[in-house]
Amino acid sequence: MILGLVVLTVEAFFPGGYLLIPGAILVIVGAYGYAAPDNFYTMWTPVVAIISAVPVTAATVFLYKRLGSPEVPSTTVSDSLIGKEGTVVVGISPGNIKGKVKIGSDTWSAEADEDIPAGTAVVVDHSEGVHVHVVRK
Repeated sequence: MILGLVVLTVEAFFPGGYLLIPGAILVIVGAYGYAAPDNFYTMWTPVVAIISAVPVTAATVFLYKRLGSPEVPSTTVSDSLIGKEGTVVVGISPGNIKGKVKIGSDTWSAEADEDIPAGTAVVVDHSEGVHVHVVRK
């Protein structure tokens, strides 16, 4: 029972290892040993462990699903950047995409119809693939 409580404590501090299952089973088997000490070293102890494993496993899987419900992965599509403001981090020159613009926390390759120095505020005019076309703000 003590080992089960230790395993449950470890799971509480480092969640996600599915240690709830063996920890709970060890606690249940330990409680069975306290309740029926004469039967502890018989064939009934593994039976109790196996029978308790099914509901404990089902409850643990249900609990983890509730705690970590999946979210749709967040991705940035270049078309969603149109109209967003950013700052030039690498100067932009017409005709090449060596310029870089920081929009939010992401840095994008950028082009423009004029020279735009680093540090200038810009707005995304349109996008093509993985780079954006910007204009001065």
